[in-house]
Amino acid sequence: MTAIAVLGAGGWGTTLADLLARKGSAVRLWAYESDVVQAVNQRRENPIFLPGCALAPTLRAFADPVQACQGADVVLTVAPSPVLRQVVHQAAPGIGPGSLVVTATKGIEPGTLHLMSEVLGEELPGRRVAALSGPSFALEVFQGQPTAVVAAATDDATACTVQEVFATPTFRVYRNRDVTGVELAGALKNVIAIAAGILEGLGLGHNPRAALITRGLAEMTRLGVAMGADPQTFAGLAGMGDLILTTTGALSRNRSLGLALAAGGTLAGYTATHRSVAEGANTARAALALAARYAVELPICAEVAAILFEDKPARQVIGELMERALKAESWR
Repeated sequence: MTAIAVLGAGGWGTTLADLLARKGSAVRLWAYESDVVQAVNQRRENPIFLPGCALAPTLRAFADPVQACQGADVVLTVAPSPVLRQVVHQAAPGIGPGSLVVTATKGIEPGTLHLMSEVLGEELPGRRVAALSGPSFALEVFQGQPTAVVAAATDDATACTVQEVFATPTFRVYRNRDVTGVELAGALKNVIAIAAGILEGLGLGHNPRAALITRGLAEMTRLGVAMGADPQTFAGLAGMGDLILTTTGALSRNRSLGLALAAGGTLAGYTATHRSVAEGANTARAALALAARYAVELPICAEVAAILFEDKPARQVIGELMERALKAESWR
């Protein structure tokens, strides 16, 4: 039996912990919120982040990250990107040298601009590290709806191990050696999803959404290639797949943030009323910093950041994007 620790009990972390427990692994789930720990252990439910979903009877929750990780063959990190380093640093004394560490967080660390695998590599030197990403709403995975994701690691052996650990009859896991591309795609698509919510909230139709998704994918690919990623990765599950899901699906937190912005709301107001994190807001800023570092243009990401942090009117943004200098169609 594989022993697995899951660090982060949001909707996605709880769902993956439940999936792994039902597969037969011994799963320990660390939660920051004490009421979540109590509810999971006593009522088999996460009422804050996955309400109404009966969790696997063998799943156990812990308030101490070190205790949760002790003896784990696999450690899965699902904490939000701004606090992932802090969570892993606290848990590190319990993570053995032979543990495989997998990140399922889709974001970029503020300040350092590191991807999550880079954060894990710094905090847990010598451990095998992998990333799990792709189009996967937590609720649909919990319901057992067919889902396909991708495990990325720099070596096939590690990626194959992740496949074996996570794959079920309804959760298919592909593998990829392009860790940078998989992680960057998973982070950047959240920024485009905010833009998609804004378009929808303004009452615009399918034409602008299709244009946004296509040109958003071009921006994601452009930055990824500048950072050494394989452009084909962005046509796969972590790129196009997750982008389509997040820009069109009603369960998307980032799309919901865009809808709120279109209705006259603010990022601060949205954050104050939602416990779940919309990673795209932090990623918008990080994407612009990376664009400056690698000298690439990200016009959509730039305008989303202007709406989020400078209160720029959304309709003005649309006009400016449409009236940019004419150019050849290319992601380069």
